[in-house]
Amino acid sequence: MPTAEHLTAPLTLRQRRRAVATREIVDAAEHHIAEHGPAALSLRAVARSLGMSVQALYHYFPNRDALVTVLITKAYDDLADAVRAAVDTAPDDPAVPRFVTAAEGYRRWAIDHPELFQLLYGTPLRDYAAPAGGPTTRAMRRMSEVFQRVLFDGFTEEQLAAADIHTLSPPLRAHLEALPPDGAQALPAPASVLMLSGWGHMHGLVVLEVFGHTSFMDGHQAEIFHMAMRDLHADIHRRIPTEESRSAALAQDLVQDRSDRAQDVGSGKGAAP
Repeated sequence: MPTAEHLTAPLTLRQRRRAVATREIVDAAEHHIAEHGPAALSLRAVARSLGMSVQALYHYFPNRDALVTVLITKAYDDLADAVRAAVDTAPDDPAVPRFVTAAEGYRRWAIDHPELFQLLYGTPLRDYAAPAGGPTTRAMRRMSEVFQRVLFDGFTEEQLAAADIHTLSPPLRAHLEALPPDGAQALPAPASVLMLSGWGHMHGLVVLEVFGHTSFMDGHQAEIFHMAMRDLHADIHRRIPTEESRSAALAQDLVQDRSDRAQDVGSGKGAAP
């Protein structure tokens, strides 16, 4: 029986040339962003750097938004690959949680690619809106999946649902439970809150550093970040009950219930009329 590989027709010469030209355009656009920042991106400037006309470039990208969407998607994919590689290649050290390793991979990519990081998380480009549910959303979810895995692997859905957070309002809980999964599966509402809060703390420190707001630390940002991520990981896990703590809590509730029943009977409240 023919395999999928055999059933796939080889690319034509025209398709191969188009793929090469598309990669060259994307590379040139990334280089332009690295030199001038995301806000200065234009099809005319990219075409000029490649020695081609804007009209010729339109055969590959019909407008600036189409090129920006590809650039954002690629940047998210590159960032997710960097985070995943940091986790997969880290030495097996029980003293360093995988979440900390993933966060440090996130930080390193942002520092090494500040303009692309700004394209993802800086001031939104004027008149650009990412296609809803499109490739940029799918690429962003790849990274969310990595962080969901390193934060919550080993916990059951029941444990995540019982995480110790402030009481959610019914509308917020309903909204969180209706969200599509960012990782391999949908998270219970309390776990979604913990993940969003954790990402916000991690991302906020990276933004401050990339945009130059922690330069007063004089090169000690990596150590500060490492300590902050360890504390963040410990706090998140402290809020998720272990199987032992859940069993102990259930046993305590059972003892308390029996005690309350005994008091009710002794006071006559539990007696039959």
